[in-house]
Amino acid sequence: MIKELGPGLRLTLALTILTGLLYPAVMTGVSQVIFPRQANGSLVTVGGKVVGSSLIGQSFSKPEYFHPRPSSAGNGYDATASSGSNLGPTSAKLLRGTTKTDDKGKEIVDFDGIENRIVHYCLDNDIPYESSLPLDQFKDSQGNLDDVKLIKAFNDSKIPLVFKAKTPIPSDAVTGSASGLDPHISPANAQLQVGRVAKVRNISADQVKSLIAQSTDHADLGFLGEPRVNVLLLNAALDESFPAAEAGPAAGN
Repeated sequence: MIKELGPGLRLTLALTILTGLLYPAVMTGVSQVIFPRQANGSLVTVGGKVVGSSLIGQSFSKPEYFHPRPSSAGNGYDATASSGSNLGPTSAKLLRGTTKTDDKGKEIVDFDGIENRIVHYCLDNDIPYESSLPLDQFKDSQGNLDDVKLIKAFNDSKIPLVFKAKTPIPSDAVTGSASGLDPHISPANAQLQVGRVAKVRNISADQVKSLIAQSTDHADLGFLGEPRVNVLLLNAALDESFPAAEAGPAAGN
């Protein structure tokens, strides 16, 4: 029996060394020589500091930066919890959002919803809109929109809030990707954010549009995929070319 097991053990050992050690070592060495940036995670460095990867999106909320698309990965762009919302296109939760009660009995946002995102997108980027009710009644004492009030208004069974942007909103501006980690936005989404970014950084819209053009990747091989803008790379280019007054290195702001 031992004699019969010998060839199998030797073959197992040989394949382990070949496929588990030699092959990975050779491929690692080749990739480091041919594609060193990609092999090391496509890291983005600003001022000698690694601020992220061009392959994984991250959250930006400050007005001087371009904002990414929404994310359902953890609390947003959590690379350890990649996920979409898993909600269908006819889901009331996806469209109008939901609230819940936390451990202290306070009503908080459970899921913000597309309609609520459209409101914020319009206000953030000075996009004209029509609203069936004045938005001032949904603001808190500091003048900020209260998302809980907005979501409840959108879900009102008798007189729901109706809000409509007068300018078409790109779908990626108000919907998340399947992974929740998409690093790109559409050129149309970027263009609608130009005015806000230019105003905060005190530069012209043409200067911002020039950076967008430089940061736009076109369809691979001319026909695979859609034109796209990498948000992290664009924001890093903004900081390098037109630093905001108090902006630090572009990374999750």
